Amino acid sequence: MQLVVARVGRAHGIKGEVTVEVRTDEPELRLAPGAVLATDPASAGPLTIETGRVHSGRLLLRFEGVTDRNGAEALRNTLLIAEVDPEELPEGEDEYYDHQLMDLDVVTEDGVEVGRITEISHLPSQDLFIVERPDGTEVMIPFVEEIVTEIDLEEQRAVITPPPGLIDDRAEIASSREPADEPRAPGDES
Repeated sequence: MQLVVARVGRAHGIKGEVTVEVRTDEPELRLAPGAVLATDPASAGPLTIETGRVHSGRLLLRFEGVTDRNGAEALRNTLLIAEVDPEELPEGEDEYYDHQLMDLDVVTEDGVEVGRITEISHLPSQDLFIVERPDGTEVMIPFVEEIVTEIDLEEQRAVITPPPGLIDDRAEIASSREPADEPRAPGDES
């Protein structure tokens, strides 16, 4: 199976290095020197990583045969694609590849069907499941431990405990104000 692991950004310097937008949780595995990656567009590759380094918080790669700025700039916006065994699992215990989570049924702890995961959005602060409900509408569910309590790949389901208002319109509204006191007659201390 093929997974997009990075997108080539702009050229860096004059010796063929490029910045890359990493799209994998395992860049040290997928973007290591010697890795051969397919590309989109296919005409740009395959590319073999010659060197990699981090500079000012950005990953810089140099590919075999790309020796100058013009060659590096020609690769801009190219997607880098790794071949991954579909049975391979991430190293971490509670980590999943996107393809493992796609199409899982989403249910609440008490078994109420919410929908099916159709997309996973990777945001800087957290990941979101985009869930298509049975009526065709979509709901976004943060992929955080407090809400997604179980991923069961064998049963093909994700169990959630949504806070009020996340998947329905019945949000609990809490007020910080105390209820208004009844007017009291002077001297009434009850």
